[in-house]
Amino acid sequence: MAATHSAEFKRDAVRIALTSGLTRHQVASDLGVGLSTLGKWIRAISDEAKTPEPDGDLLRENERLRKENRILREEREVLKKAAQFFAAQKP
Repeated sequence: MAATHSAEFKRDAVRIALTSGLTRHQVASDLGVGLSTLGKWIRAISDEAKTPEPDGDLLRENERLRKENRILREEREVLKKAAQFFAAQKP
């Protein structure tokens, strides 16, 4: 009969598999679960963790705005330096 594992055990197993640097085979063996079972848990939790499309749109928009903000800051710095340069050139 197959053992049932709590949701917390499954989440911890997936975290260990993804962050420990060990192979999935080693993690499955250490935890006493099958390799395919661990793979199913990883796929299931990965599917749950995927961001929905609206959030994906917000993330892309946020990234675009950060890039635009960085460019505007750089342009402002150039204009400040130019203003200082021309102010120093006045007789």
